[in-house]
Amino acid sequence: MSKNKVTPEEALAFHMEPTPGKFEIAATVPMTTQRDLSLAYSPGVAVPCEAIAANPETAYDYTNKGNLVAVISNGTAVLGLGNLGALGSKPVMEGKAVLFKRFADVNSIDIELDTEDTDAFCQAVKLMGPTFGGINLEDIKAPECFIIEQRLKEEMDIPVFHDDQHGTAVICAAGLINALHISGKKIEDVKIVLNGAGAAGIACIELLKSMGARHENCIVCDTKGVIYQGRTEGMNQWKSAHAVSTDLRSLEEAMIGADVFLGVSVKGAVTPAMVQSMGDNPVIFAMANPDPEITPEEAHDVRVDAIVATGRSDYPNQVNNVLGFPYLFRGALDINARAINDEMKIACAHALAALAREDVPDEVALAYGKTLSFGRDYIIPTPFDPRLIHRIPPAVAKAGMDTGAARRPIIDMDAYELSLKSRMDPTASILTGINARARAAQARMIFAEGDDPRVLRAAVMYQRSGFGKALVVGRAEDVKAKLDVAGLGDAARELEVVNAANTSHLETYKTYLYDRLKRRGFDAQDIHRLAARDRHVFSALMLAHGHGDGLVTGATRKSAHVLDRINHVFDADANSKAAGITALLHKGRIVFITDTLVHEWPDEENLADIAEQAAGVARNMGLEPRVAFVSFSTFGYPVSERAEKMHQAPAVLDARGVDFEYEGEMTVDVALNAQAQAAYPFSRLTGPANILVVPARHSASISVKLMQEMGGATVIGPILSGVDGSIQICSSVSSANDILNMAVLAACKVG
Repeated sequence: MSKNKVTPEEALAFHMEPTPGKFEIAATVPMTTQRDLSLAYSPGVAVPCEAIAANPETAYDYTNKGNLVAVISNGTAVLGLGNLGALGSKPVMEGKAVLFKRFADVNSIDIELDTEDTDAFCQAVKLMGPTFGGINLEDIKAPECFIIEQRLKEEMDIPVFHDDQHGTAVICAAGLINALHISGKKIEDVKIVLNGAGAAGIACIELLKSMGARHENCIVCDTKGVIYQGRTEGMNQWKSAHAVSTDLRSLEEAMIGADVFLGVSVKGAVTPAMVQSMGDNPVIFAMANPDPEITPEEAHDVRVDAIVATGRSDYPNQVNNVLGFPYLFRGALDINARAINDEMKIACAHALAALAREDVPDEVALAYGKTLSFGRDYIIPTPFDPRLIHRIPPAVAKAGMDTGAARRPIIDMDAYELSLKSRMDPTASILTGINARARAAQARMIFAEGDDPRVLRAAVMYQRSGFGKALVVGRAEDVKAKLDVAGLGDAARELEVVNAANTSHLETYKTYLYDRLKRRGFDAQDIHRLAARDRHVFSALMLAHGHGDGLVTGATRKSAHVLDRINHVFDADANSKAAGITALLHKGRIVFITDTLVHEWPDEENLADIAEQAAGVARNMGLEPRVAFVSFSTFGYPVSERAEKMHQAPAVLDARGVDFEYEGEMTVDVALNAQAQAAYPFSRLTGPANILVVPARHSASISVKLMQEMGGATVIGPILSGVDGSIQICSSVSSANDILNMAVLAACKVG
């Protein structure tokens, strides 16, 4: 079960910092000179205006319409919270907008309409049609949502999609295709029971019927029981469409002999006895939020042959809308679609189902900390599968083209697939994968600097995010006081505070340290001072004795000082092949720069060691390493003795017979830019490098800090690699979030 606890304070801080809300608007054109402004606005803007007035289709060429979706709600059915009103729904709609961007690179903006009047709502949305390439309706209560969606579909010439209905239906259909595949049943033969006749439930059953399920085989139930022909109580036209001629009156009766149960109702609606009464290999989609109609454990207790899916991420087979809506809109926008029709939704479901039947890439298995293969516990792809972006939209686009929904068909589907691959930011999935692995590892993390409020906040976040136990080195009363000031007073009881005064291991630590340092000029008094009074040394001793699984330090002292202290306990110097590898995340790229921590002036053997350490870190983070030894010369020109070692380092790797790509020496542009690289067809690199090995620590440090300050890159590291213990050293300017990231890396044993 998930241990992930989000406190109200944490949630509010997340939405408030660094700026209120969850996204901003950025210009995609230069806006610096007078000429730029003249082109962006008057007089230059008149030219595309006239072109669009003459031919409206060109709006997709000259404006952002073709990649802009509105997320629109009136807040009458917000998540599971009910009618919070338009303004109360804004955080959810902003969240939906950033999911569009994160998963499918669709620009999206939230619009909250302050009305419960269906006519006024429809009129407002219709009038905004020219702005957008698509409309995503969200959190509108039934039955108004049916009326609104139907009307807008008829009146607008862009896709209108109510995700609460069809998003759930598409993922549910994808899972069902595979569940029936496993149980050897056909959709036209199975008996389906649906509990919950709201927006999602009705959409699910309608989509399954359009895929071949028979009307008479589908029993729909609501709070008043079975929806049968002739029932008058609690009915509406949408329920009536699914009424069947039957003597069944309750969910319990309907479940006897059923093949499939779909639940979009409430926790506990299904009992073990009901599951027991179902047919062979029963399929149970218990999708109630936040708790399913019946848990997978309860279902499997009575039926080992059951295939179970829920809406929750802590169980296998999560029916998660994020697998659908971003990619449906991506495909629809890319053909300038007039609508998202049933065929496009069914194509999306089939593409998702097909993806789950394929071999799962290593990086996905790495992210989830387990091997996934098609079967009862894996019938739906995971949301962080990097193949979704280039597999689902082409299927949706093709269905749109085949059914005449496309204004601009895609001519070259292979080129389209390739363009989708390059659209997505790989750094996001890498970081997500590392977080998932850390959660699976449940490492006891030692936070060495318990006197620093940032470190304490990171420790609380580590534990409350479900990564494992946080061990804070400090004094209990000091920790409590600092947490009180940070508004986290209640967390003092959760953290374990450790120090030399309250540990029973101090003598063991001192004996160990004396044995290591006695021939380096340290006497017993020095050893006592180090072990009992230096928190970096004490923390390293805890780690060395297995009293923690990882260590994070460095937030309060310069990294050179911290590394020196760690060297008292571990071999973390140049002679022991340790290295500091810093990850730079910028504009969807991740590049490692080495060595930013250990080697002052490495020779060619050291450089080869550093390259090997960096390749290990890259692989640990799910990347295939491509190493460039960089300098100011490329393949021997201009000639310089300073570049000579960079020229020799690849030869050292040749002799070692390593299993990753490397090349050098070369300038940074040749290493990172495919066009510059093309001038050297003999290069062994098959693409831009993702690891830059630089000549010295000062050049590494300058490069990283320059990219951070001028380029706005996100910096993770330096990641300490090649040391016996899992130790990460933060920089002294780290925020609580940066420290948490380093703890997560330590938990995954990256390095």
